[in-house]
Amino acid sequence: PASRLNGRNTEWKHLFNRDIVSMPDKWEYPWYASWDLAFHMIPMAKIDPAFAKEQLLLFLREWYMHPNGQIPAYEFAFGDVNPPVHAWAVWRVFKMEAPRGSRDRQFLARCFQKLLLNFNWWVNRKDPDGKNIFSGGFLGLDNIGIFDRSKPIPTGGSLEQADGTAWMAFFCCVMLDMALELALEDPVYEDMASKFFEHFVAIADAMNQLGDGQGLWDTKDGFYYDHLKREGYPSFAMRIRSVVGVVPLFSVLVLEDQVLQRLPGFHKRLKWFLANREDLASQISYLECSESGLQGKHYLLAIPSRGRLEHVLRYVLDETEFLSAYGLRSLSKVHDEKPFHMEFDGQEYTLHYTPGESNTHLFGGNSNWRGPIWFPMVYLLIESLERYDFYFGDTFKIECPTGSGKMMTLKEVSVEISDRMTRLFLPDPKTGHRPCHGGAERYRSDPHWKDLILFYEFFHGCSGRGCGASHQTGWTALVTRCLDKVASGASPSE
Repeated sequence: PASRLNGRNTEWKHLFNRDIVSMPDKWEYPWYASWDLAFHMIPMAKIDPAFAKEQLLLFLREWYMHPNGQIPAYEFAFGDVNPPVHAWAVWRVFKMEAPRGSRDRQFLARCFQKLLLNFNWWVNRKDPDGKNIFSGGFLGLDNIGIFDRSKPIPTGGSLEQADGTAWMAFFCCVMLDMALELALEDPVYEDMASKFFEHFVAIADAMNQLGDGQGLWDTKDGFYYDHLKREGYPSFAMRIRSVVGVVPLFSVLVLEDQVLQRLPGFHKRLKWFLANREDLASQISYLECSESGLQGKHYLLAIPSRGRLEHVLRYVLDETEFLSAYGLRSLSKVHDEKPFHMEFDGQEYTLHYTPGESNTHLFGGNSNWRGPIWFPMVYLLIESLERYDFYFGDTFKIECPTGSGKMMTLKEVSVEISDRMTRLFLPDPKTGHRPCHGGAERYRSDPHWKDLILFYEFFHGCSGRGCGASHQTGWTALVTRCLDKVASGASPSE
């Protein structure tokens, strides 16, 4: 019928899918989703790095990527917007495949060129006011907001998204890291490294300073929030403590002295920038002859200052907030007793902590980001804590759990979170039950079933029970990386 000529996906006429593609789930989600696939390739790289590289490059090819630079989201709505994690997956697979000196630089360069198109798509389409504050819609987090972030806001106006902006800073960090690596053998890439360095600083500055001088940071709570912006009204902070406010921690990169010395063009531009853009240089931490053991001069690129990082981590590591016995919740447990509530034009909007299955119909109701534990977001935080620790070392310790009196380095915190994530699948020493199976007796004692472990889509924020799709081997397979981190972080006696 003629109506189909203008239906969904009509802007993707160039698309030609006839390839083997990694799927999220063979039952409930038997179709590709590009941001799921990016996470799939991290555990896949240990088994078949060639396949992992092929998959990541495939979505950047001209018969998948839109001519405008957008990567197709998923089959039922190619034009939806998911977090820009493809570059991160490319960078991680590149590094995981082989030791330094033996890595596939051609793969990295091919991906980098196409990712430039995707980065420009984000900048041109998702920064409506040109102020480095990005939107993007639901960004893969389905019902995490008080209303559907992929649709026009019912109150009117626009939403300045803490996660949308932070995802772009994260994208910048990864592209900068790639450019620096490529520049070590081809100085042409030094200019691109300078571009992404300065763009990152501009985004970090907007996130921390725009508007009233605080950006999307809330000084009262010590957390990053989405802001509702309506003409004629002051900017309104949506005080929902969710993983949205944790995403700013993902954007962290250490510029090492030994690398800078090999890149004179980039190093010269860096020093000029620090000397001549003092208004933005405050977004960069500087360390010389650090107590952490690093030698030389090093620069830390990160959205939060050290003080703000501590503030956010106190919430993240609080067992009455984000920290669960089985990882990190997507929404703070504080909203169990204190739900977020707002009213507009007689319409009430309320958001509760919901640790298991969704109790709303947003996005079909079969997915829930209002309390459960999700592997992809937790894994990105684990990696980020490792990078912060590389810079700070023993000079940065924080109470974990909050209120326990036990001080840990950020590396130790990352191992602690990894360990809690692995407990989802490991038999309880006392009962023999694996938390992911929710106490089902068959999975505990039946010899035909007890070692058959299901990779659930997400997990109950308190009990660890598996929820959603039960065969989501894709990004939930990140648990294998958590097991690696626990093993490498354990003492010989353990």
